[in-house]
Amino acid sequence: MSGSEGESVELTHRAMAMLRAVAQQRAEMSTSCEPDLFIDGFACCDQMTAHALAKGGYLRPAAGSAPGGRVPAELTEAGAAALAITAAA
Repeated sequence: MSGSEGESVELTHRAMAMLRAVAQQRAEMSTSCEPDLFIDGFACCDQMTAHALAKGGYLRPAAGSAPGGRVPAELTEAGAAALAITAAA
């Protein structure tokens, strides 16, 4: 599946779990150039997938702040669509 920025991201079970955590408002992102994902206050164990989801256009920071800060993460339209497809299956 491809997000809005056109990069292909394999949506593994882990990637989908990350998107579900974002949808449940349990996730934060750093605002750095390689945004890190934090779920329930802990650094996500697979930052490579988190980076790919952000670069692929599936999730984004909900609000801006200084580089290196943490803000809530939110799904993009592509992220919500990916979750909707799996919910319907």
